Amino acid sequence: MFAKVLIANRGEIACRIARTCRRLGIATVAVYSDADAESAHVAAADEAHRIGPAPASESYLVADRLIEVARRSGAEAVHPGYGFLSENAAFAEACAAAGLVFVGPPPDAIRLMGGKSEAKARMAEAGVPLVPGYHGEAQDADTLAEEATRIGYPLLIKASAGGGGKGMRVVESADGFGAALDGARREAAGAFGDDRVLLEKYLARPRHVEVQVMADAHGRVVHLFERDCSIQRRHQKVVEEAPAPGLEPATRARMGAAAVAAAEAIGYVGAGTVEFLLDTDGSFYFMEMNTRLQVEHPVTEMITGRDLVAWQLDVAAGAPLGVAQDDLSIDGHAIEVRLYAEDPAAGFLPQTGRLDRLSLPGADGTDPHVRLDSGVREGDSVTPHYDPMIAKLIVWDRDRPSAVRRLGRALDSCRIAGVTTNLPLLGAIAAHPAFGAGDLDTRFLERHAADVLPDRAPASDDALAVAALGVLLDRRRGARVRAAASGDPHSPWHDAGGWRLNDEARETLAFRDPDADGALRELVVRYPRRGGYRLALPGGGIVHADGTLDGDGRMVAEMDGVRTAGSYSRRGLDLTVILPRAARGGGVHRLSLVDVVAEAESYADPGSLTAPMPGRVVAVLVGEGDSVAKGTALMVLEAMKMEHTVTAPRDGVVARLPFAAGDTVAEGVELVGFEAA
Repeated sequence: MFAKVLIANRGEIACRIARTCRRLGIATVAVYSDADAESAHVAAADEAHRIGPAPASESYLVADRLIEVARRSGAEAVHPGYGFLSENAAFAEACAAAGLVFVGPPPDAIRLMGGKSEAKARMAEAGVPLVPGYHGEAQDADTLAEEATRIGYPLLIKASAGGGGKGMRVVESADGFGAALDGARREAAGAFGDDRVLLEKYLARPRHVEVQVMADAHGRVVHLFERDCSIQRRHQKVVEEAPAPGLEPATRARMGAAAVAAAEAIGYVGAGTVEFLLDTDGSFYFMEMNTRLQVEHPVTEMITGRDLVAWQLDVAAGAPLGVAQDDLSIDGHAIEVRLYAEDPAAGFLPQTGRLDRLSLPGADGTDPHVRLDSGVREGDSVTPHYDPMIAKLIVWDRDRPSAVRRLGRALDSCRIAGVTTNLPLLGAIAAHPAFGAGDLDTRFLERHAADVLPDRAPASDDALAVAALGVLLDRRRGARVRAAASGDPHSPWHDAGGWRLNDEARETLAFRDPDADGALRELVVRYPRRGGYRLALPGGGIVHADGTLDGDGRMVAEMDGVRTAGSYSRRGLDLTVILPRAARGGGVHRLSLVDVVAEAESYADPGSLTAPMPGRVVAVLVGEGDSVAKGTALMVLEAMKMEHTVTAPRDGVVARLPFAAGDTVAEGVELVGFEAA
């Protein structure tokens, strides 16, 4: 076994590798960019080295710097994690040339599986079933259009050189093929430096089922069963579980055998994942092989009892697998959800900001049923430089129904404030009858969008009542803290109960609601002599509210005698209140308290479109003076590794185009100016 390992990655996977190495008695070396100097993975390692500025292209993707750190620190091996250089054959070769062990497969296997067309050709030779499609060398638009017609619509355009949903487009008809091809090529070139694509028949209701394999350098390959990863957004996974719900034992055996055959066909070594599309009739087709550990590997670990990172290190050190296929079995059911800083109601737009509150179940590692893998801590910031995943929440139980129930409870106990997240979406998925029944396919979110995707509805009266209660409890708690620290803790000046001599005190609390176009929402608060607060709501209802709030933001809200535990967080005038979804006023509520003394807000020019986050303009699709209709694509912005199309919010004339393709833009700057048509 190795004495010291360099972790050539960041975030939760770097933390995970560091924990496993510590348990095995292996010293670890972390690397960090300027944006990550205080990150959790830096603290988790035994030593850490700076490798450059925040952009990954100037730090985590600079192979020479990583190898130099390994040499300087005395590391014997490099674990690439996933993402960045984990599937880069040239990096694996450079490690070997430097006398370092690359914890991953041979470079030839990486290179072969990295090219989807080449991979499919090899899989065909090995007898692994393939989706009908085109994987040829000819890449001119005419040939691709002809092949698309031969395959038939709908079809999928995929980047040949990468994965993760980048450079991927679904095309419903020939009319949209040209634009989709241009977009896929552009995104593929930006993400992988290679604009080649392949075409595949798009199955109507397939499931995305993948098989975990592990191979040693002595010719033995085993599989660790399958994971269902069908619930996706933008072709990226949101929920994963193992084993796949409802999979027939015979199909499981055939998929496992196909995955082993795929690994054997390329001389694979280490941990890898063979991904399949499973059709409704039980047929399955090879999609690709990921030559690395997968983000969703914890669900496999939970049902097999195997530490895949430790196993990777053993195999990389030359040890045999030590098990045969018959030694492996499935125990229980595990589900993983990915908590992202993103806004599902805005097309899953990534979000940035400070994590003012981050309290997640499983963080202490003491619950065998709940596991948390995270690379951030409360107070950290989600930046635009890297993937916006906050954490992976994994649950395990004896069977799937029990695991689904446990997932719902775990999600209800998550407390995140400071950035918009997909937590409400995950909670809605966990509670949806189709998910409970295991009725899954890759269009799950599309089919159930009305049920699971949060909308932009204004905050309800119950939600406003919860927010007002948080403000009042926070005020009361602060008054008590100040009183205790003063020389006269019993002074009436410390009272926050609104006492009046002959009448109940009253005041108005006003909030701006971002989901109601910034509309002002007001409540009247009365202070009854019997305690608590009586809230007159905008819709005319009245609720008696009280509760408690501690210094860590833990809140107990009592609404008309019903108590619910939640949390409250505030930064300046912006506040977040979280209660379980099923509770009165439940959910995640973000509002701004209006300072009625200094109400001087500025609003963006209604005749402009602004950048939702820092990014790079990759295409300008209109010219100044053009007349455009509502919904017309105006500009393509690349941010946080994804493309976002800026469209016209109404009919009008393009008055200003301050930026050109290739320009970098800051958050909030004007991208396009309009004049009335």
